[in-house]
Amino acid sequence: MKKKILNVLKFIAFFSVGGIIFWLIYKDQDIARIKEILTNDVNYTWIWLSLFLGLLSHISRSIRWNLMIEPLSHKPRLLNTFLSVMIGYLMNLVLPRMGEISRCGVLSRYEKISFPKLVGTVVTERIIDVIMLLLFFVFVLFTQFGQFLGFLHRNPEIEHNVRSLITSPVLWGGLVIFIAMIIVYRRTLKNTILFKKIDETLALFKEGLISVRNMKKKWAFIGHSFFIWIMYYLMMYVVFFSFDFTRDLTPLAGLTTFVLASFGMVAPSPGGIGSWHFMTKEALWIYGIDKGDGLIFAFLMHTTMTSMLIVIGLISFLILPFLNRRNVTAKS
Repeated sequence: MKKKILNVLKFIAFFSVGGIIFWLIYKDQDIARIKEILTNDVNYTWIWLSLFLGLLSHISRSIRWNLMIEPLSHKPRLLNTFLSVMIGYLMNLVLPRMGEISRCGVLSRYEKISFPKLVGTVVTERIIDVIMLLLFFVFVLFTQFGQFLGFLHRNPEIEHNVRSLITSPVLWGGLVIFIAMIIVYRRTLKNTILFKKIDETLALFKEGLISVRNMKKKWAFIGHSFFIWIMYYLMMYVVFFSFDFTRDLTPLAGLTTFVLASFGMVAPSPGGIGSWHFMTKEALWIYGIDKGDGLIFAFLMHTTMTSMLIVIGLISFLILPFLNRRNVTAKS
């Protein structure tokens, strides 16, 4: 009972965070103008293509998960894996990170695979996803550094704030004090919950990389990892062609927007509500897109993407028991 109450409170807290951010960035927008553009000025053919590319990424993720499960002496049906993944996405819209546990529980039930071992594969999967995002970020940083500098020069007040932050004696003084405290109290810090959590995360990181290296089909795994993230990127980039104000942006502008928006998903709000919209709007602003137009783009992109996850997730939730009636009966 206490666990259920805690989960409800978590949902309210996370949803409130996203809702507040969403309200703050959209409260001053012209709703009539947004409706006008979404009704008359959007080429929805590109939206459907975007959803198709997103679906391909989810299928590829399912195949990649099967590759990780095979060393556990199991070969689950790809359909079961795919439906479990989509249920996981659906649950992530309820509580951040809840989807990872949910999809492991679903696949464990229908394919009779050890739940803790499945969780281990998902931890490895998430580690690889973080590495992929960082690779994209480094690429954007090197290829678009001049664009970022140009943006700062076009916005002197932002450039001034950035310079003030970097040269702030308070920042550097605080950093020196922080490092000194770590050195002085390092033995005490080793026994803290935070340090142990970091240590456990690093251990899982190492274990995950080793498991990929020892995987029989590691090149297929690496190929799917790149394919998933390329599809994520293209899923956003093709939507640029739906609007007059973004259709002339370059593929690198799309990649920058995708990477910065992805960091919005890290915020503690279900499905990146609010935070994803904010990061997308700010990224598009770098390339001269009006913030109001950027918010319209973010609203349509996020709404269609989330709607697809809800629809396919609910369908997966409903049909999975029927597709596995024999397995469940045999197990019971």
